[in-house]
Amino acid sequence: MIEPQVIVVGAGPVGQTAALLLARWGVPVLVLDRRPERDAAGSRSICQQRDVLDVWASVGAGRVAEEGLTWTTARTYYRDRELFSWTFEDQGPLPPFVNISQARTEQILDAAIAAQPLIEVRWGHEVTGLEQDAHGVTLRCGGRVLRAPYVLLCAGARAQALRQALGVAFDGETFADQFLICDIKADLPGWEHERRFYFDPAWNPGRQVLIHPCPDSAFRIDWQVSPHFIPTEDDISRKIRQIIGDREYELTWRTTYRFHSRLASRMRVGRVLLAGDCAHLVAPFGARGLNSGVPDAENAAWKLAFVLNGWAPEELLETYHDERHAAARENLEVTAATMRFLAPRTEEERARRRRALDAGDAAGIDSGRFAEPYWYVDSPLTTPEPGRPFAGRPPRGTSPPPAPGVILPDVPLAGGRLRELCRDGFLLLLGDMCDSSLFAQVVGKVSTAPLAVRELAEVDGTGCLASELGAVPGEAWVVRPDAHIAAIIPHVGPETVAAAVSRAARLI
Repeated sequence: MIEPQVIVVGAGPVGQTAALLLARWGVPVLVLDRRPERDAAGSRSICQQRDVLDVWASVGAGRVAEEGLTWTTARTYYRDRELFSWTFEDQGPLPPFVNISQARTEQILDAAIAAQPLIEVRWGHEVTGLEQDAHGVTLRCGGRVLRAPYVLLCAGARAQALRQALGVAFDGETFADQFLICDIKADLPGWEHERRFYFDPAWNPGRQVLIHPCPDSAFRIDWQVSPHFIPTEDDISRKIRQIIGDREYELTWRTTYRFHSRLASRMRVGRVLLAGDCAHLVAPFGARGLNSGVPDAENAAWKLAFVLNGWAPEELLETYHDERHAAARENLEVTAATMRFLAPRTEEERARRRRALDAGDAAGIDSGRFAEPYWYVDSPLTTPEPGRPFAGRPPRGTSPPPAPGVILPDVPLAGGRLRELCRDGFLLLLGDMCDSSLFAQVVGKVSTAPLAVRELAEVDGTGCLASELGAVPGEAWVVRPDAHIAAIIPHVGPETVAAAVSRAARLI
């Protein structure tokens, strides 16, 4: 094993993703996990959004998208009547999301890690001490001492000792009600591609039930239950039977847990970055947990790689906190609104919920806004363009128009996808009337980072890409290594584009 430049603490999906992305940049990584081995069972985080699937595809884990199940219809019920249903609009070559158990996702990521010689994984290594100085970070695992220039903490919600060692608070709240989760296998015709959300059903009065289909005739059922509920086998059997009737089924996994809303006070402390549940916890309605942890990993990975390779100053790492802390705050805002509807705490909230449910008001019923990428509109790495302002949070299930800070739309190309061009450095997309060789020469003088310069008319060979993106002649699009648009610059020379690249690498 090459001496690691980054130690990743935690071998869950966020840590796995971070390690794979760092290795893709040529950075040797050591992954530590306190557990003796991988947990082999349990759906846990099941719903993976399109942009996360895109990240995993870039590191050789495209099987997640291939094996996952995409349901087509979301049905919402109140007591004994269906209120409404809706479907996702298809917006690209990858599915909008897939349902797949976290256990299977981890297996696929482990296979990709096993094929990567720059990654070493050590189980049974609990980090018991953490110190840093001007040159690196020292970790203690019992009697063992390990050291690397940087550490990425993906150690989960229970990493309190590590957060305390960094002086990081983890303030927030815990919701009183519990949730019972069961994974079952059963033949439920007509349910294989439907997500069902029940408000106040007769068989769980005053609370909610959520049913998700998964691959191979598996279903995940979530019941909201009282704070004092202690499930027995008879309780679980009765609850399942109330939903599926007398059909045969197999219970493969179950657990109970409470939801938390918490956010670390800092996501970067010197040479240590925090990601995933170690940095933020949200209620799972809307699938904003792992779907925000993986973007943490990608944001951290490209910035650590740029600093370690000498392509950017260490100040770039502070923008990891700026961008991902803002993303976590938005997730907390969205999920807090959902929880106020699902578990109202005041008479005003309860009355608002009753009115919406009685009226079947789809706009007023909140069962969770599905995860979406955060838009780095206010990031110090983004160059604003008044002619392309951010249009704000788009309608549910849709994406905002391209603008600086927004993730680049994924467009099918001959033999691939547009975003497959994005993760090897900066990508410069040029409209008509731009000299690509001149732009490459000028930008290359201000940045040593990898740079690909492509003319939109030639990227897919059809000349249709500019129309797909809404690009106009004379524009230059600067795309970051995480596929977010850093700048869209109209009718200007290469020096302005070079300045946008410099800003996106924190060189100015």
